[in-house]
Amino acid sequence: MVKDFCEATICSLKIKPNEIRISFTRDSEEPFQVLNLDTLIQMHLKWLSYLPRVKPFYAVKCNSTETVLRTLNALGTGFDCASKGEISQFLSPGVKPENIIYAHTTKPQSHIKYALLRIAVDDSSSFHRLSSKFGAGLSTTGRLLECAAELGLEVVGVSFHIGSKCSQSLAFRQAIADARSIFDTKLLGFQFSLLDIGGGFSGKDFPVTLQEFSKVINGALDEYFPFESGVQIIAEPGRYYAESTFTLAANVIAKRVIMEDMRKEGVPERLMMYYLSDGVYGSLNFLLTDGQVSPYLHRKRYRSVIWGPTCDYIDKIVDNYLIPELHVGDWLLFDNIGAYGISMSTEFNGFKRSSIYSVVTNETWHTLNLSSQ
Repeated sequence: MVKDFCEATICSLKIKPNEIRISFTRDSEEPFQVLNLDTLIQMHLKWLSYLPRVKPFYAVKCNSTETVLRTLNALGTGFDCASKGEISQFLSPGVKPENIIYAHTTKPQSHIKYALLRIAVDDSSSFHRLSSKFGAGLSTTGRLLECAAELGLEVVGVSFHIGSKCSQSLAFRQAIADARSIFDTKLLGFQFSLLDIGGGFSGKDFPVTLQEFSKVINGALDEYFPFESGVQIIAEPGRYYAESTFTLAANVIAKRVIMEDMRKEGVPERLMMYYLSDGVYGSLNFLLTDGQVSPYLHRKRYRSVIWGPTCDYIDKIVDNYLIPELHVGDWLLFDNIGAYGISMSTEFNGFKRSSIYSVVTNETWHTLNLSSQ
């Protein structure tokens, strides 16, 4: 199933993925990421267990690393693409057309054959709110369907997105109920057969676990779209799959110590400044919108600032943060950086994107090999 790409890109390990030890050369300082395929596969199995009626179409924009895409294709997920460029990635690998959805809400008319009616829903409980930019209010759906009919478009269903990193599972219930009201109108002879419940699922079981989401979603689907209705249910998870599957290792390439004003004890306070081999122009760009990250550190801590490698002042990873004293050549690990870090990274100032190394345990490796025979 995934045998064709394994040996070239995957290092098989007997130890647990979070116990990986990598040998460095003395002058090694380039940042790199570890892609844990065990975690990716476990996330998919969890999805199938908790949301058996909802087929996942992975949001390619979140992380388009080839190994991620090929693994998910082998596992049978679909793909949510936002452009013809993203769609083109799947034409040669042999992904079935029915496993690709073109879900961007704004696209040229020539690109549209079948359409979903995107409705605006309550996303006030989400970290990133989307309804202010996308989605039609329920009061405008009738006019939109009339326009679709005039343009000769076949509207086959309804979609919504409650926003990224949603913190209230009940938001799904109201959105599904709103979608049902549109299905029931049966305006202009449209035959609705598809419901897209979007994304918004975190990959870290925070602030809401997939299990909590599933209880609300499954209950609402059973009430408003029972199995016998024949409506196909899909979703667009991106962060859910990618976020926790990547870990970044960044090297301390420079250090600066600033002696500040005297404290009451008469001892000057030290402010540490560290410069890493990766930053917000690279793998940690999500810090500009998603807040701070915490490296693995378990020693006495000092007030510190951590910068990225570029010359830009906004390339700041953490500010006024208590961490142990570090030294040039030390490595910091950052968990849960798989969502958007790679897809939005740049090579500003000539700093290359971090390398990616894929790993998998022997147990999973053998399971994948057996399933491909």
